[in-house]
Amino acid sequence: MIRLYLFAEGQTEQTFADNILKLYLAQYSVFMDKIMLIAHARKKGYVHRGDGQKYEPMKDDILRLLKQEKGSKVFFTTMIDLYAIAPDFPGLAEAESLRQNPVQRVEFLEQRFAEDINDYRFIPYIQLHEYEAYLFADPTCFEYLDASRTKEIEALQAIANQYETPELINDGQDTAPSKRIIAQFPDYGRAKSAFGSQLAERIGLEVIRSRCPHFNTWLSRLESLNHS
Repeated sequence: MIRLYLFAEGQTEQTFADNILKLYLAQYSVFMDKIMLIAHARKKGYVHRGDGQKYEPMKDDILRLLKQEKGSKVFFTTMIDLYAIAPDFPGLAEAESLRQNPVQRVEFLEQRFAEDINDYRFIPYIQLHEYEAYLFADPTCFEYLDASRTKEIEALQAIANQYETPELINDGQDTAPSKRIIAQFPDYGRAKSAFGSQLAERIGLEVIRSRCPHFNTWLSRLESLNHS
């Protein structure tokens, strides 16, 4: 039996992991022991969590828990965004030369993350480019929010059709996946943590995996932890 800690960028990822990934991975005897928001500060012994824009507090928190949980059957992973990643993230300046190849860029940053934590039980995962990319795997899921808004759904589908994988959707601060969704469905922005998981559940994990290869690689590694 494997125990797994997951450090989530925000409540959307936390809810997705709790509602979908946790049950799924249990089939492989990989049990999500704790799903927590990433640390962004530590003051007077209290860890402040969620939407961190600094790398060091997150790193210190991960290292602290690695020291507390020394068993070989306890693993740690992350769900953090490449979009607006912390400016002090290891290797970020070097990765700038790979900006035109997002897959290589995110893999390079994950490698540097792993090297910086330096524990075989740590499995870094950085989302390309953010959680909302998964929802472009099947934009008809937005019928759940409002089935009458066919033009808005068609607009999101047209965006998805422009890319080989939804994980490549990210052209800037105004055109990242979440920004494109909110432009069509403003209600999504008001309740991301709830809608994000509900919409992903409507799409289905297998469809998301088939359209998002970087996500699929990570999930495949988590599935195999009990056999490694």
